[in-house]
Parts: sequence; C-alpha cells; structure tokens
Amino acid sequence: MDRLNNYRNIIRKILTSYLNISYANADIRNRAAFDSEHDEYLIISEGWQEKEHLHSCLIHIEIMNGKVWIQCDNTEDGIANELVQAGIPKEDIVLGFHEPDVRQYTGFAVA
Repeated sequence: MDRLNNYRNIIRKILTSYLNISYANADIRNRAAFDSEHDEYLIISEGWQEKEHLHSCLIHIEIMNGKVWIQCDNTEDGIANELVQAGIPKEDIVLGFHEPDVRQYTGFAVA
C-alpha cells in the first residue's frame, strides 16, 4: 500500500473511533464527513446541551502535498499524538491551526 493510502486508512480508522464517544449531561453525537477524493476528513459534534444547540468541528484533517494537515483539533489529548502512534511520522504532520512562524517550535512539520 502506498504512503498516502496508508495515511488515509489511518486517519479514517482513528476518526471513526470518535463516533462512539458519549457525552455526560448532553444529547450530542459525533458525525463523520470523509471526502477521500479531496482528502478532507472531519468529525462534527452536533446536538443539544441543555437548551443550547451545539454544532462544531471536533477534528478537521486534510492531506495536502503529501502531508497530513491538522486544521482543527478540539480533542483532549491531541489527534496528532494518535496519528504518530498509528505510524504517521511527525515530519509528515503539520499543525495547521498554529501560525506559520510558530510551527517550527511544535516538533512537527512546518508545511
């Protein structure tokens, strides 16, 4: 399996595990939006917490120019760590939610 297909499979597998999360005191579910043609992978949280409607991005990952770009990460432990543990090297992961001049200090790819 080539490198990018391997990355796609890892991303889908990890993000799919977020669909089974249950939230205390809230009627919220996580939904997946995977677009393999454009290499966009999202987990969206949607539902109700008391009388407030919640609809927000939990995770947004793109594959661009051979790198895995994390555009949004609202997880507790950091999705980048899960990607590394699953076999994607840090030099192929960009923390896109950080400013470009800050990325050099993250231990991950700059771009």
